[in-house]
Amino acid sequence: MPPSAARRTRLLLPLVLLVAWLAVGGGLGPFAGRLGEVAANDQAAFLPRSAESTRVIEEQKAFRGSETVPAIVVWTARDGGPVAAGSTAEATRALTSLTGREGIVGPPSPALPSEDGEALRAVVALEPDLGEELPTTLDTIRKAAATVPGTTVHLAGPAATQADLSGAFSGIDGLLLGVALIAVLLILLVVYRSVLLPLMIILGAVFALGLACAVVYVLADAGVLRVDGQVQGILSILVIGAATDYALLLAARYREELTAPGADRFAAMNRALRRSFEPIVASAATVALGLLALLVSDLANNRALGPVGAIGIVCAVLSALTFLPAALVLTGRAAYWPARPKALPEGTGTPADTGTTTAEPTTTATTTQPTTTATTAGGPAVWHRIAALVDRAPRKVWAVTLAALLACAAFAPALNSRGVPFDEIFVNDAPSVAAQETLGRHFPGGAGNPAVIIADAGAVTRVVAAAEAVPGVDSAFPVGATGRPAPGEPLVVDGRVRVDATLSAAADSDAARDTIARLRTAVHAVPGADALVGGSTAQQYDTQRTAARDRTLIVPVVLAIILLILVALLRSLVLPLILVATVALNFAATLGVSSLVFEHVLGFTGTDASVPLYGFVFLVALGVDYNIFLMSRVREETARHGVREGVRIGLTATGGVITSAGVVLAATFAALGVIPLAFLVQIAFIVAFGVLLDTLVVRSLLVPALVRDLGPVAWWPGALSRLPADRGRADQSVEAGAPK
Repeated sequence: MPPSAARRTRLLLPLVLLVAWLAVGGGLGPFAGRLGEVAANDQAAFLPRSAESTRVIEEQKAFRGSETVPAIVVWTARDGGPVAAGSTAEATRALTSLTGREGIVGPPSPALPSEDGEALRAVVALEPDLGEELPTTLDTIRKAAATVPGTTVHLAGPAATQADLSGAFSGIDGLLLGVALIAVLLILLVVYRSVLLPLMIILGAVFALGLACAVVYVLADAGVLRVDGQVQGILSILVIGAATDYALLLAARYREELTAPGADRFAAMNRALRRSFEPIVASAATVALGLLALLVSDLANNRALGPVGAIGIVCAVLSALTFLPAALVLTGRAAYWPARPKALPEGTGTPADTGTTTAEPTTTATTTQPTTTATTAGGPAVWHRIAALVDRAPRKVWAVTLAALLACAAFAPALNSRGVPFDEIFVNDAPSVAAQETLGRHFPGGAGNPAVIIADAGAVTRVVAAAEAVPGVDSAFPVGATGRPAPGEPLVVDGRVRVDATLSAAADSDAARDTIARLRTAVHAVPGADALVGGSTAQQYDTQRTAARDRTLIVPVVLAIILLILVALLRSLVLPLILVATVALNFAATLGVSSLVFEHVLGFTGTDASVPLYGFVFLVALGVDYNIFLMSRVREETARHGVREGVRIGLTATGGVITSAGVVLAATFAALGVIPLAFLVQIAFIVAFGVLLDTLVVRSLLVPALVRDLGPVAWWPGALSRLPADRGRADQSVEAGAPK
């Protein structure tokens, strides 16, 4: 075949792949902005499946025919004093006019004055699935309530909170994606100083996100998966970050292979793919399987994140291993313009590269592979010095870094994961938070969010008495035929009654959750009552307990998955145990620092119960990624040069690109902070800080120093454990996957 014909044949596959991905981007890209159409942000849908409060939600439906969401209207005197005489009747009449309006279920409750006479409150029941119409319905309620002269109106309760949450997530697709992509693009432009490469990497990440969102949209629309705003935001960040990481590793290796003597772009890509495929796939597998471990959780939002995140990772690795190679082959050295890598003449042992510094040549029985890195974070000279430090004093390096990480980890138990107080859910001011504070100043803390007790009708009197005797319960009344709690005959449905118990403490407080535990003990002890306790506070209590149980179950599962993948990849047992231990230590150190930052810098008094688990899954799985990238290269070089030189060359060759990948991933997760919700801000800090700590300290210093100090023992029981510490043998390089 003539050379020109052969060249056209080799270009055919990259062209087909490029056209296929352009079709994916054009046809499926819009789905990245449509996940909100199938997202469900209602709290009840994401409660523990087996929890008592979840069972109460199901039984409650029988007492009101359909699910409703309460909006609590609060009036206070405009001058700050007592409300005027006659305002109670005016407020009741104002809300009565809302009966029959679209979105409003039944007649609103009468207005009730507070004991101090400075406020009134009433409850308006709303349909649960108003969606985008919820703000309009709340505005209708606010306008009607504002007709009471001399008063200021506040809207509190679940409906107002849901509206503020929807507002926080509105525009999440465009805003979050835009911030993340701009951050990644700026970092890549500064670090790599090329024009086309950053654009190709960003384009590949966007294509991966479009494909992932399309798959998730179809599955969510069919009821196979559940998606909420948090999962939606994390998916975007996860895909952009992971796709960029994998692309950086492949692009750096391709650039390195282009400097090999006599290399052309096709042969260079073939070698780059062959040597990058295993670590990239292994890294993706750790993250995907770690996320799928969330399926054993009893919390629905955890179970939702598992498969959604895994789908995103699969799409990210698919893009990195198909779209990017095609784009790089078609553009060749121009992808790295203006500092194009140049191939060396045949017979040259050490590559030279315009604008870069090469690693020291090492004379061995085998052919030295190129160890030049792209112009990446820190520069090659920095990584030569770091590698020399690790080589010169490994024990001192790992001892100092280990002590520093242990000191940070000592503060981890101080992290309060008992939940975020209601007034801290939103990072900035939210109307529902201010309204809830006003409600709490004038009425019992649990007003509007009662504990809901479902019990057998024959025991209702004893259940009410038992509930009222519980410390922390302000009052307890059965719900009558009007649908409101009051003294008198209860409404009986299928032999069951509902009792509403108003708590003295705020519904989101630790004191209220402690009251729920006492209340359950009391009513469960009533003979023949078969009582269940639910409501908002009970849901928080059950979620916390389930989250603690999930951590106990999921953490060892994730560690076991990662350990098995590392053993298979590195053909060793000692080194995988070291890597798993170091990423776990990095997580503990990150939690320790986070506990200090959250309390003393950001002003958070607590974190969501799921934050430690989410942080663990992301940090441990993603932290292992960088160790896989490093140690797979160290393994390759160890087979040629021995353990000592393998660590030095591997760290020098991968230091810049892995650090760049870590900075990019930290920046993408930090973009979650643009959403004004405490949960996502906390996740953003934990993952961003933890990734940087792992990249700059654990992977750069602790792990290589430990491997250097242990020598061949680190690779036990594999073949590399039988190599000399300083030299390898050419006939053993095949076992490590490196060419002779």
